[in-house]
Amino acid sequence: MTKGFYNLTSGILSQSRRLDTVANNMTNLSTSGYKAEQYTDSTFQEVLISRVGNKDKSSPTVIGEESYILAPSQLYVDYSQGSLEETGLTLDFAIEGDGFFAIQTAQGVEYTRSGSFSLDGRVLGADGQPIYLATDRIRADQAGNLYTEGGGYVGRLGLYAFADNGQLERNESGLFGANGQAPAPSQAKLHWKWVENANVDMLQEMSDMMTAQRALQSAAQVLKLYDGVLTKATTELGRL
Repeated sequence: MTKGFYNLTSGILSQSRRLDTVANNMTNLSTSGYKAEQYTDSTFQEVLISRVGNKDKSSPTVIGEESYILAPSQLYVDYSQGSLEETGLTLDFAIEGDGFFAIQTAQGVEYTRSGSFSLDGRVLGADGQPIYLATDRIRADQAGNLYTEGGGYVGRLGLYAFADNGQLERNESGLFGANGQAPAPSQAKLHWKWVENANVDMLQEMSDMMTAQRALQSAAQVLKLYDGVLTKATTELGRL
């Protein structure tokens, strides 16, 4: 019976992690360039269940298989394209296709799909150097070339791609680390005065949330029953 405690407890922990992932996705629904996360879990290897005698255990009989506790498997990031929205703001850029902007941070160069920039000199150009703008009154083309209102060339936004986006690592800041991969120039299309919306499917997230909540509540109720039965059995044995 005690195995039930392990199974139910692991189920509660797994569904709690799934709810955390859903909550994070829903929180970032309005974050430009955000990529939704998907939580997956797996069971331990299935084992054979055998029936043995009370005294003679030399001839066990296989009666079936059983999977043990759930364990976290992997947190996947969905890199699919989000919808594009026109903002009219001169420091807004959206990527259509496979690519990332490069940002200089205290931890080094990190990458993002969010193109809502400010005049802080953190965005890197195609040459890997920060782009410094004195004003937001600029013009840009689809290649990412930036010009002043008078036509003076300022620089070119860097767009970078990776051989395997699945190897990127999302940091606490929400930006992605290359995780040892070397970036290559991206051929993605750039939209000026647009942003890419989060690719979160609100209806799917709500459905996942309700499913996880029901599974969590069911596991908690059965765990309470297990606790009551085990407590009663222990009490009864104590009286013998």
